[in-house]
Amino acid sequence: MEKENKPAIKRLYSLDALRGFDMFWIMGGEGIFISLAALTGWPVFEWCARQLHHVPWHGFEFYDMIFPLFLFIAGISLPFSLKKRLEKGESRNSIYRHVISRGLILVVLGILYNNGLRFNFTELRYGSVLGRIGLAWMFAAIIFMNTKQTARIIWFWGILIIYYLLFLLFPAHDLGSTDIFSQEGNFASHLDRILMPGRLYLGNHDPEGIMSTLPAISTALLGMLTGQFLLSGYLENKPFRKVLYMFMTAIAFMIIGKLWDIVFPINKNLWSSSFVCWVGGLSLLLFTFFHLIIDILDFRKWAFFFVVIGMNPITIYLVERIVNFRSASEFFFGGFAELLPEAWAPFVEAVGVTAIGWVFLYFLYRKKIFLKI
Repeated sequence: MEKENKPAIKRLYSLDALRGFDMFWIMGGEGIFISLAALTGWPVFEWCARQLHHVPWHGFEFYDMIFPLFLFIAGISLPFSLKKRLEKGESRNSIYRHVISRGLILVVLGILYNNGLRFNFTELRYGSVLGRIGLAWMFAAIIFMNTKQTARIIWFWGILIIYYLLFLLFPAHDLGSTDIFSQEGNFASHLDRILMPGRLYLGNHDPEGIMSTLPAISTALLGMLTGQFLLSGYLENKPFRKVLYMFMTAIAFMIIGKLWDIVFPINKNLWSSSFVCWVGGLSLLLFTFFHLIIDILDFRKWAFFFVVIGMNPITIYLVERIVNFRSASEFFFGGFAELLPEAWAPFVEAVGVTAIGWVFLYFLYRKKIFLKI
């Protein structure tokens, strides 16, 4: 009896584009818009410039969602890759090994990214962006692979509620603060001060600490739930209805995030439960628009610029730490900057850094060289 040929799982072009859009801002995009604001004084660019900085503690700006959006996107990818691996006959044990090794490799890369090759272990910073992505995605993947839909949703909300209750039940008084959501008085920072080796990024707090990795698992889970929804046969022949449901869910999450903000402030440093809901809603909203425009309406040529970045995100993140693209920008674009008034120099440099980074990634794209972990 002949084996039935199942249709190949299509790669989501919109997901690569959104990942590239996300990475664009940290590979030079923020510098372009900040310098445009300084050059022109136009309100639209000044608004953009204000959005391209991290909020010191409570609150939110666009730049605060770059990191969680990447984790959300990584979550969306998992159901697709999992289904593809299982259909190829790969064993679950093999998949588990991949999930765990990927998480641990990202932790190691994150430590190297922060510290380079340093051997003063008491002064190393062990918390990192890559480590947070690795651990949160790894634990979310293990939950996803061992539960059904209802249990996954329970895990998602359970983690966020427990995280909130920990702040209420275990205030930190070791530094004299009575504000349970302050940098000094919150439970997560207190536990990190006790448990984390090396140094903390802010001295008494690390934004990629141990405890705040817990709610980040929910961020990854939300992406996985989104990916599963896309893969499911539900509304298979009604893509616009599917988009409408994702849009409505995104708005609902944003409303929940804003309401929770009243008692548990939206805070990227703490990765607060309200932050997970607010940024999760925004991430889902962004993905919904990209999916609608690119995958459903098939307007995709404009997205190629972002896709080139999105196919090698870890590569550009690591390479920019090692290679001085600003020196390369000065070499190739310094002469153009000298022809213009001095105020234009930051803009030319930012464009140059972005252009050089993109050309480097385009070369890898053409050669089909992709760093996969």
